[in-house]
Amino acid sequence: MHNDGASRSTTGALRLIESRSPSPTTVDTTGYTMAMVGHCPFLEPSIRRGLTGWTVYEIAPGAHRDAVEAELFHAAVRGAEWIRPQLAHSQGALVCENIVITGSVPDADHRELMTWPHWALKHLYGPVGVMFGKFTQGAGERDKFGRSIPPPPFSFLPVRAAVRHSDPRFLRDTPDLAHALAVADDDGRDVFEHIPCEWKAVRAWAGSLPVPPKR
Repeated sequence: MHNDGASRSTTGALRLIESRSPSPTTVDTTGYTMAMVGHCPFLEPSIRRGLTGWTVYEIAPGAHRDAVEAELFHAAVRGAEWIRPQLAHSQGALVCENIVITGSVPDADHRELMTWPHWALKHLYGPVGVMFGKFTQGAGERDKFGRSIPPPPFSFLPVRAAVRHSDPRFLRDTPDLAHALAVADDDGRDVFEHIPCEWKAVRAWAGSLPVPPKR
């Protein structure tokens, strides 16, 4: 049984402005996703089958950084818990949910707002075969072959099935997590069995995890 924290609603720091859609109207995903097709072999068949979705949130004016991090974390938990039962289906490997954030807070950029939620999420869900990414608006990245990836026009956390034979290479700085992902099996466990599904508790737990060395 999954923790009911997955159904938690936002408290105002993040406003849901568009529910999951393969073609959102509040952000333009088309050009970016087409540019990314050459970097991800799963993306084109996922889009063609309508299995790539986008859920768009806006940071509320005046929201505090801590509250935004908390609501972003819970929004991504909802995405992960929606993804999990889909992964057992024949096309489960193609299902992807993307959590988009728009708006701003005065004391942190999007990269900073996503850092701690992403760190906690990948450690919580890696052992059950769910992979989280982190893309910041305008930031350049490189794919597994070292090729430049087009900078995204918005910031988002992608949530998808782990590719066990290749994804661990993205986690080389966290070898324990890389191993857990490589042998991941979703047995239906509650990932919050040993930790409350509350951001303060999760943030403290995430802060206790070994930090990879700076390169």
